[in-house]
Amino acid sequence: AVVSTQSTGVIDSSDVVVQVLDARDPMGTRSNYIEQYLKSEKAHKHLIFVLNKCDLVPTWVTKGWLVHLSCSHPTLAFHATLKKSFGKGALINLLRQFAKLHADKKQISVGFIGYPNVGKSSIINTLKDKKCCKVAPLAGETKVWQYVSLFKRVNLIDCPGIVSNTSDSNADMIMKGVVRLEMVPAPSAYIEPIIARVKPKYLTQAYKVEGWTSGEDFLAKVCKRTGKLLKKGEPDLDAVARMIFQDFQRGRLPYFNVPPGTKAESEEMPTDMSFIDEAAPPDQEEDEGEKIDTANATPVAEAQQTAVVEQKDQEPLKKKRKLIRSGDD
Repeated sequence: AVVSTQSTGVIDSSDVVVQVLDARDPMGTRSNYIEQYLKSEKAHKHLIFVLNKCDLVPTWVTKGWLVHLSCSHPTLAFHATLKKSFGKGALINLLRQFAKLHADKKQISVGFIGYPNVGKSSIINTLKDKKCCKVAPLAGETKVWQYVSLFKRVNLIDCPGIVSNTSDSNADMIMKGVVRLEMVPAPSAYIEPIIARVKPKYLTQAYKVEGWTSGEDFLAKVCKRTGKLLKKGEPDLDAVARMIFQDFQRGRLPYFNVPPGTKAESEEMPTDMSFIDEAAPPDQEEDEGEKIDTANATPVAEAQQTAVVEQKDQEPLKKKRKLIRSGDD
């Protein structure tokens, strides 16, 4: 596969590449093409994963994906919001470490890449504690690159979503928010995968219907209940399908993929987000070298620490630190 010019441009301009993944479907929003390109063509650049939207999955799911993904690259869990975020302090501290590693540079650039609608712009806004990047639960909201200064020696690059998994079906791309729903001529034709992925109890809770026999029957029942009808009383299947796809994309319909090697547990979502970490202020100088407080760490926070500290791919970074120190002497 050929990596797009836009992707290579972001990578070429970045010292650190942050691939943002959706915690509900990390492997489906992961780009193996980008990773292979970095490994073969840009091996000196650093790649980390940020598992965003972890508030939409149970804690054990987040923990399992952290352990699984950290076998490849450093991985952090994140909940992007301006009010009560999670993972902000850990990500800021990690970026400060990279800035110290590149002591020979006045500034480093951190490029955020990933599928549309995974929350790249929202993460940057969370790090800055203000809305500096335009966000919307729609594909293609970010149309051009945007450079944002996080603090003195770290710049962030926000860029449009990148789609590289050519094996995605039309239904996959709609569910992931890759295409805008108004551009889909007959969304009702792609409703079956949602019916298969979301458990019936959640569909019943959301739309107050039950006993459907197919995707079309489900849409017809929702049309009847909501009053979305065409002339002569025919159900408006496409209008309801668009509504359901929107609910799916925005996290109103619970679903998640179980991490490999993880035993399924409770489906209860983390409503109180008690594992929130205290974030360091973005304008603070990176010479402080503060550490993440784990005194009240939960399994997610502990797994996040382990994913960064025990990352095998950090060995080259340690060697480079030694070279930098010897050069300073």
